[in-house]
Amino acid sequence: MKSFQQTQMDFARYLRAPDEYAIPAAMEARRMEIYRDLIYNNIENLVAGVFPVLRSLLNDEQWHGLVRQFIQHHRCQTPYFLEISEEFLQFLTQSAHLYPELPFICELAHYEWVELALDISEAQLPEYKLATNDIFAASFCVSPLAIALHYQYPVHKISPRFKPILPEPVDLVVYRNSSDKVCFMAVNPMTLRLLYLMQVNQGSSLSELLTIIAGELSHPHPEQFTSDAGSLVKELCELGVVHPVV
Repeated sequence: MKSFQQTQMDFARYLRAPDEYAIPAAMEARRMEIYRDLIYNNIENLVAGVFPVLRSLLNDEQWHGLVRQFIQHHRCQTPYFLEISEEFLQFLTQSAHLYPELPFICELAHYEWVELALDISEAQLPEYKLATNDIFAASFCVSPLAIALHYQYPVHKISPRFKPILPEPVDLVVYRNSSDKVCFMAVNPMTLRLLYLMQVNQGSSLSELLTIIAGELSHPHPEQFTSDAGSLVKELCELGVVHPVV
């Protein structure tokens, strides 16, 4: 007679890989099939909702095969349903070699996952008022609801009609605004550098940070550079990407 633990293992093994294992003898087939379909449909619906562009790039056989491989082989480390998408992302990084025609698949999946992470984040935008008299003397922080990203492929443009084969590096900022809408903006490397310096040099004034960047660039016209950067920071404040330290 099988132990209860062995029965549980047989039960779980069938749910993970119903095409490879028989229904445990102690279980009613109809009930096991209901459990099987519930497990698969719930997980498939979740990941399809989080990764809609990725889903659109794969045909039905490829997509359902990928989800079934995930259920069968990946051992999730979280009991929370919403975190399954992050587990799927981890699984995908180990399975990307199966899709050589989609060299951007991991970056695309990460980009789509970031949108969910920001959407469900419990962080809040701080209330602030930007003083317009001298923003260069002020210090700024990056919003807890903004993430600066660098990808080798233009993930924000990928669709069934656009599948880049060669790298086209892109810098993006994905953020959640005051209306709780997740947005993105393509930026240049200088903007990404400025956001990084805001994070690692907290307390430094905007003028000090821009002086660092101008020096790194050996900019021929630092005054014009500073003026243009000031306008950029004002725009980032309006979008909710950065905010002054109060």
